Amino acid sequence: MPGAIYAEGLVKTFGDVRALDGVDLDVPEGTVLGLLGPNGAGKTTVVRCLTTLLTPDSGTAFVAGFDVLKHPNEVRRSIGLSGQFAAVDEYLTGRENLQMVGRLYEMRAKRAKERAGELLERFNLADAADRPSKTYSGGMRRRLDLAAALVVSPPVMFMDEPTTGLDPRNRQGLWEVIQELVAGGTTLLLTTQYLEEADHLAHDICVVDHGRVIARGTADQLKAQIGGERVEVVVHEPDHITTAAQVLAGFGKGEATVARHTRKLTVPVAGGAKLLAEVIRELDVRGIEIDDIGLRRPTLDDVFISLTGHLAEVKDEENGADGTNGGRGAKGAAAAKDKHEVAKDKHRAAKDKHKKEAAP
Repeated sequence: MPGAIYAEGLVKTFGDVRALDGVDLDVPEGTVLGLLGPNGAGKTTVVRCLTTLLTPDSGTAFVAGFDVLKHPNEVRRSIGLSGQFAAVDEYLTGRENLQMVGRLYEMRAKRAKERAGELLERFNLADAADRPSKTYSGGMRRRLDLAAALVVSPPVMFMDEPTTGLDPRNRQGLWEVIQELVAGGTTLLLTTQYLEEADHLAHDICVVDHGRVIARGTADQLKAQIGGERVEVVVHEPDHITTAAQVLAGFGKGEATVARHTRKLTVPVAGGAKLLAEVIRELDVRGIEIDDIGLRRPTLDDVFISLTGHLAEVKDEENGADGTNGGRGAKGAAAAKDKHEVAKDKHRAAKDKHKKEAAP
């Protein structure tokens, strides 16, 4: 039986750009799926299709048991959405923003006020609750946006790079909120370029590239695919990088990767601590002074590089829905429209239902 979020063969094109090329997903109820991929891979397009904000060209999708194409209103009643950028009304206070969302979801005024207070406390915004949100810092606006996505405690949540712009303390706080939600039965699809975040939160991970799912599994399963251990060396002098790379290549199972700005070299190896001792001796013989050396297991960064050919880039933004690289302002406006469209569509659907029930 399909999970709380299910997609099969999703295809979406924008002109000549094939943003999605047959994406399949299955997220069991009460779990977190981490959706990873380089910029422009199609992660945000997946989210927009599953939340009824884009219509796929082909394929099927179900969210909370409802067909996304046939029953979009039912889907909207069952989901919460936090887009890539804060979607808040800058002329309203933090409290007013949350109360407005509650009222759009047809909460009673008293309950909307209570819920706003709960979330302001939870996201460390109580002291700024009655200030216009245009006076908030970027991180505060982001937290307010995340709080707005949780006003109605939906059974299915979509979070598109939710911790971008948050400091480490608030990022950790959001992780705790997510873990509480999932423990309570919420299903979450999380897109992120912080690989540590996916490792920490996701039960399963899908890696997307060029609109296709190219790998899936738990973090440990994906790490096991590339196997082995890594020797990492930080040389003291930049001039020694080339020689150190030659030394490591002689012990490794491939060429060393080099990060010149940090003077760090990494190579996959087999042999454990005994091999590490041999590497240290050879570097000493070659007169290469090192600041640090160690043996570690593969990380999701290694998996990402192995599968996509490069590191995840946090600063750049994913291609916009029109297939071009949109600026922050344009995508921020789109995010605000997305959140408000979901809430307003849910409100319209409820009014239509009331009209039908009142009709003779």
